[in-house]
Amino acid sequence: MTDSLAEHYKKSGVDLVIGIEARGFIFASRWPTPSAPASSPSAAKKLPGERVSVTYSLEYGTDTLEMHTGAITSGHCILIVDDLLATGGTAAATAQLIEENGGKVAGMAFVVELTFLNGRDKLRG
Repeated sequence: MTDSLAEHYKKSGVDLVIGIEARGFIFASRWPTPSAPASSPSAAKKLPGERVSVTYSLEYGTDTLEMHTGAITSGHCILIVDDLLATGGTAAATAQLIEENGGKVAGMAFVVELTFLNGRDKLRG
């Protein structure tokens, strides 16, 4: 699966793959380009150095994603990878975190999409 997704994005010039906690880490690590995690504050506190974060709304409250400050270089072309697209909130927050730190989202790849939750609607553009 990862090989065919990597082939699909090969010509898009992806510099970095961001894996969303936790199963997204597994898929991102199998990519032929460097990868970095986007994770919850409790997991991210294990990262060395400073972190950047974004807080986003859920149906039942809020959540936060964090990433190592040096993970994204301005102008980096980044692919977001996760196992599941449900409501789209976490993927949209990851895209926001990337863009706020100078990166450009090249695309998003998911293994499973729960289409009845319309998560793709939050990811337009």
